[in-house]
Amino acid sequence: MKHRVLVKHRILVLGAGYAGAFAAGSLARRLSPADTEITVVNAEPVFVERMRMHQLAAGRELATRRLADVFAGTGVRLRVARVTAVDPERRTVAVTGEDGDDELGYDTLLYTLGSRVADHDVPGVAEHAFDVAGRPSALRLRDRLDRLDRLGAGGTVLVVGEGLTGIETAAEFAESRPGLSVALAARGELGASLSPAARLHLREAFDRLGVTVHEHTGIEAVGESYAVGADGTSFPADATVWTAGFAVGPLAAAAGLQVTEDGRIVVDDTMRSVSHPDVYAAGDSAYAIGVNGQPLPMSCASAGSTNMQATDAIVGRLTGRRVPSVKKTYIGNHISLGRYDAIFQMVDGDARAKSWFLGGRKAARLKAGILTTSLWATSHPTFGMPKRKRRPTAATTTAAGPAADATTAVATASENAAA
Repeated sequence: MKHRVLVKHRILVLGAGYAGAFAAGSLARRLSPADTEITVVNAEPVFVERMRMHQLAAGRELATRRLADVFAGTGVRLRVARVTAVDPERRTVAVTGEDGDDELGYDTLLYTLGSRVADHDVPGVAEHAFDVAGRPSALRLRDRLDRLDRLGAGGTVLVVGEGLTGIETAAEFAESRPGLSVALAARGELGASLSPAARLHLREAFDRLGVTVHEHTGIEAVGESYAVGADGTSFPADATVWTAGFAVGPLAAAAGLQVTEDGRIVVDDTMRSVSHPDVYAAGDSAYAIGVNGQPLPMSCASAGSTNMQATDAIVGRLTGRRVPSVKKTYIGNHISLGRYDAIFQMVDGDARAKSWFLGGRKAARLKAGILTTSLWATSHPTFGMPKRKRRPTAATTTAAGPAADATTAVATASENAAA
């Protein structure tokens, strides 16, 4: 005689950065543990403050939060491992960690693995350049800078890329390590996306910090102690820091998901993959369109709105409720210029810089508050969420016994309402 055993709906979250950590906690707070099982896979055992990796590389000591502590009491299962493959047809994910290789199954997948440095196929970047895209790479760069400091003769650091990360990195290094000579190579004009007044503030800050700027300088090759510009000019660099853009890793494309040229998963307005309905994406991994009709930039702010939309959609569809629409807007850029200076640049509906900006110590205090709030919110992912846990309208069951087979049981509306 067969007996039926309830199998929980398995939600697998890949990545525990700004998007994934909060999303996992939100799902745990809102969904009944009697019917759902939430697992997070992350390569690092600690939460990585991506927005502060340039500070870590410069030598600042950053407080760390263990993910085991973050998810303690939430019911979320943590797996410290690296994702090596995704198979959406079999609904499995291959991982490797200290315990070896394993395969995890899922019913719903939330892909939040973030982004990495885009080397743009420039020769020598992979072998010789440093980056601040993750904790291991930031610590590797920190060790390099420490060695340069110990030599006592100074050293030259070349930051490649005029984006927000490049600007913050050059300013932080120049302020924190005054013995080093810091330069920045900009393919275009420094601060081109800023308003004229903010651009002037940036130039004055770089002059004060002693950062040398090479504008209209594309780097076409990187060596162990130099970098080569497009016109053949050689720039000395005891450490070349590559910040010339970001891209998503190849896992999503290799899995057959529809992705953009830079690897981001193409999603609909609810953050659901347009090619695989069991897969959602949020943060840098997602190619999402904002309210202005333009793709959201890779940023912490975008991670917030996209992870809220993804969790709302997952909860809504699993529990048979309406899927709300989260307003996905981008209001501005906040750029640190060391510890005591910053720029907060507002943008309009077309993502163009407004004339108004906030600079100086007030902007620096605002940025510090944003960083502190982001860390706290991610470290307390269930705070402020509804306490009532919803039950899915449908649960998968398996029949155990010698002639095991699979069946599907659908919970009645009255059962769901009583949850």
